[in-house]
Amino acid sequence: MSMGSLNSNNSDGEESIVSEINMTPLIDIMLVLLIIFMVTSTAALESGLDIELPKTAITNEKKQDEILIITLSKDGKVALQGKFVDPTKLSEEMVAKLAELKTESVILEGDTQAFLGRAVEIMDIAKNAGAKNFSIAAEEDPSKRLK
Repeated sequence: MSMGSLNSNNSDGEESIVSEINMTPLIDIMLVLLIIFMVTSTAALESGLDIELPKTAITNEKKQDEILIITLSKDGKVALQGKFVDPTKLSEEMVAKLAELKTESVILEGDTQAFLGRAVEIMDIAKNAGAKNFSIAAEEDPSKRLK
């Protein structure tokens, strides 16, 4: 009999059960889960903080990879490219990120409830770090369009 059969004869004439785990279905499920996690994690990487962007009538949807994205939460936490940054190291982290991305452009994503003074302070730090082009992120609100 073949190795894959449930019952096989020993040389003694006794029957024994071959207990092997079929790994193919397990591997298939793990690969499907891996693909699902990869797809959902790339969608979650857009911003490191959960913020509510201000609404505007018209927005420019173009996002470029060579732009430094600074996120300011309503409680004052700051993230660069989706990663939290210690406030004492913000300036040097900005210098490093601007050099890494080889850009002078910055997009500031600020929560609607974020303190405006902190946003201006962050833009000043970015300017001192070498940024020359500034943008403020907003979401389009169709109800605010001019008719």
